[in-house]
Amino acid sequence: MYAPRAASHGAEPHWLDNLTGGLVEDARGRGLGLIEFCERFDAVDLWVDPDPNSQLQLAWLLDYLRPHVGVTSRLAILQTDHFIGARQPVELAGWQRHLAPVRDHHLQTASDAWSAWGASTPEAWFNLLNQDLAALPQLRASVVALLEELPSLGSGLGASEMRMLELLSAGHDHPYDLFPGQEKPNERQTFGYWEIGALLDGLARCPVPAIGGLDEGPFDLDMHEDPDRHQRYKRSRLALTGLGQAIVDGAADFSQYNPVHRWWGGTELTNERLWRWDVESRSLVAP
Repeated sequence: MYAPRAASHGAEPHWLDNLTGGLVEDARGRGLGLIEFCERFDAVDLWVDPDPNSQLQLAWLLDYLRPHVGVTSRLAILQTDHFIGARQPVELAGWQRHLAPVRDHHLQTASDAWSAWGASTPEAWFNLLNQDLAALPQLRASVVALLEELPSLGSGLGASEMRMLELLSAGHDHPYDLFPGQEKPNERQTFGYWEIGALLDGLARCPVPAIGGLDEGPFDLDMHEDPDRHQRYKRSRLALTGLGQAIVDGAADFSQYNPVHRWWGGTELTNERLWRWDVESRSLVAP
């Protein structure tokens, strides 16, 4: 996907497929890989949002580019506490940019993080908290935020799932009321749009639901492309079930009533192999 496009594989997805602009069109015509494209420039600046998904993409990208000194020697990173993608171009143009040239410690930290995220247990990711992560200043908060998405010791749900139940308990009863975003009641932006939709499906479409009233689904592209189905989804009036209320009250564990099977990084979570996060002690609990 990121290598030069081979003539015999022209129909396969390629990293340039959804990008636009004159330089990109030229690169697409030449079938350039990501490395070859970067090598055409004297400098390559990475502007990175602080949310966990963006930090994971940064870790992956630096790890991918690490062997290519001809590219990494031209790299610099802009990291801020603000969501760059939410700013208007005129505002970004006025920023005082503090670009940090990429050095070996940036690349090593990124490689450690990417390797830990892909590991078969969360232990290496948790152990990142014992390392010096200052090279990537937003990474530590992302490590914690993602650990909080492991099933908690009490509820069996991650922090984003719990936040949706809490908002529903507080009277936010339409599906998109529960989705995170700028100036929305759900301030947790650990996961993106599609991941949150899948989590809501998981709470509502299971043997013993925690949420009732979700009138459409699953939350996939087919539903979004059907205006009637998507409208039914948006108009759904949600409510906590008995299990959902018990979880909010701290009196029930979702995993004791429902099968669990999802991926957290490279860790496969099941009822029999349920790594958990202890919110009180901020520690990892093995199955």
